[in-house]
Amino acid sequence: MTAELVRGQNHTLPQTRLEIRVSAGSPVVAGATLGDENGVVRGAEWIAHPGSPQLPGLEVSQQAAAGHRLAVDLEALPETVHRVTVLLALPVGVGGPTRFGATAAPFIAVTGLDGTEIATFTLTGLDAESAVSALELYRRQGAWKVRAVGQGYAAGLAEMLADQGLAGAAELAASIQEAVARSLARSVAPPPPRTPEGDRVRQASGPSDPGPAPAAPPQPPAATPVQPAADPGTASVSASAPGGPINYAHPRRQHAAPPTPPPTAPPAQPGQAAQPVAGDATGWSMDERLYNQIWGMFEDLARAAAAYRSAVDFAESRMDQELDRSLSDPRNRIGGAGDRARDEARAKRDELTARAREVLDRDLAQLAAEAAVVEPALPAAYAGWDNPVWHAHRIPMELPMALRLGDLHLPERTGLRIPLLVRLPLERGMWVDSGRTASEAAALLDSDRLRRLAMETAVLHAARLLAVYPPGEFSVHVIDPAGSAAGPLAPLVDSGVLAGPPAAGPQGVASVLAHLTRRVDLVQMAVRAGAADSLPPDLDTGEQLLVVNDFPHGFDDRAVTQLRYLADEGPAVGVHLLMVADREDASAYGPVLDPLWRSLLRITPVADSHLADPWVGHAWTYEPPVTPPGSRVLEQVLAAVAAARRAAGR
Repeated sequence: MTAELVRGQNHTLPQTRLEIRVSAGSPVVAGATLGDENGVVRGAEWIAHPGSPQLPGLEVSQQAAAGHRLAVDLEALPETVHRVTVLLALPVGVGGPTRFGATAAPFIAVTGLDGTEIATFTLTGLDAESAVSALELYRRQGAWKVRAVGQGYAAGLAEMLADQGLAGAAELAASIQEAVARSLARSVAPPPPRTPEGDRVRQASGPSDPGPAPAAPPQPPAATPVQPAADPGTASVSASAPGGPINYAHPRRQHAAPPTPPPTAPPAQPGQAAQPVAGDATGWSMDERLYNQIWGMFEDLARAAAAYRSAVDFAESRMDQELDRSLSDPRNRIGGAGDRARDEARAKRDELTARAREVLDRDLAQLAAEAAVVEPALPAAYAGWDNPVWHAHRIPMELPMALRLGDLHLPERTGLRIPLLVRLPLERGMWVDSGRTASEAAALLDSDRLRRLAMETAVLHAARLLAVYPPGEFSVHVIDPAGSAAGPLAPLVDSGVLAGPPAAGPQGVASVLAHLTRRVDLVQMAVRAGAADSLPPDLDTGEQLLVVNDFPHGFDDRAVTQLRYLADEGPAVGVHLLMVADREDASAYGPVLDPLWRSLLRITPVADSHLADPWVGHAWTYEPPVTPPGSRVLEQVLAAVAAARRAAGR
């Protein structure tokens, strides 16, 4: 049975030797890019186009045409390839249409070698776009799937290639279009269908690896975007403009595929999904494989929900159109004809919706099964506070690659939680929003209760950071101007893991800010001068975290300026902010603090739908971390931190 895909929907591929057939209303240029585990195209040699039509496992047409056949052998692709993206572009300078909205919607069919259709996709809704990422074949849990993408680009082929991380995208796009326009690429017949016993063999060599790939630009709407990553992705968290994407891919971390493959799922029985395996993504270590796998789950859930919502919207729109056509005839408004038309339209709508829900439930069940095996396998840095791994936790000697800040879920299945991971070392501060106007859930709590929950959330984040850093390489400073957070801070104070007592009053605030500002200045100067050895011997060069309670109370203009300086310049030299604040309380400062809020990752002490994924922009519900009721896990972890410091003599 052929799967008729809508934008965002995926379908499992039952075989690896395929043809992708393209039908368009006017001649188009067809090509394909190879992407690594992050979806990044590492160089021009990873692109099949009319001027270079063949790559290992991939063959495309050599001319612009209204019909194309692309040959794909997924088993012959290099091990470093995880995605194949099919691209369509309108040729320039040949007198044809300059936007897809002026021609018939392209139709794409993924078929077997015998021509049997596996999945189809019609690229509707295009207008000013002159290039489009039509669909992608991607590797997931050892199996290959096809996903309908339909992402258009008004700026054409160059913008599309640049969006996939290709350096020199404009130059390559120009050369492709020039070759097509001048007919420099010789026309050849499309490859004939091959039988499964054909002579295509797996090629050991592939595109040359130019080195570590840049992080994939993920990354979304009025809600704060979350990234992955796609470095699935995410994550160094760089500051962005309001509403812009956030890149959770650490800029200094290498992403080249490891020399040894990750564990793979056991073969599935015919007609059954592959059994999930923890750590089946690409990575140098199990931690990195789990990190990439979680981002893959995040992306799959986002796209599965998008496909379902799109299908439901389509069903509703189709019902309305059928009713309009039927009832536009006055004869159908008399007697039972109108009622029959309504019943038939609603029945079709319900059938389409039920089919979409069936597909969604299948995908959700597979993701839930994967989450059930991944969660118990997570290391402490990725694990929830209720995970037994914390009871046997030992302070590590090396920094993990990421940290869990909480969980994310969608309304389609609230019980399916995806860990929200950010890369370490942090490259963006955090802001725990203690305002009652931040969300409906916050509005139900009184101000004192909400502030206490916000501070408890901050303490849990600080404790987790202390627990995952090697002994003595991470210090926590606390500013509590009025001393109002004594209760939530008690675990940190009693365990002796703070760099000093919580600072209170104007003098305490000024002292801590002066100390950290001096550290940022000295390290910056040493780095710029290339003289790290000249730093004062009493300067702590380890990572520093400043927890600020109830900002801006207790802060004068000078202190506010210093805090903004730390937020802007601190992360690059190892000084990070974790603020507990109500933005409305700081409104007296006017817009001067707007850059501060935008530079911080906003999280909440209660569940709130304020984060967005980097793929389709869903509003995800963020669940803050909590310890199990009655558990002493926080005290045990902090005691282990203190013991490790004593053992290390720090």
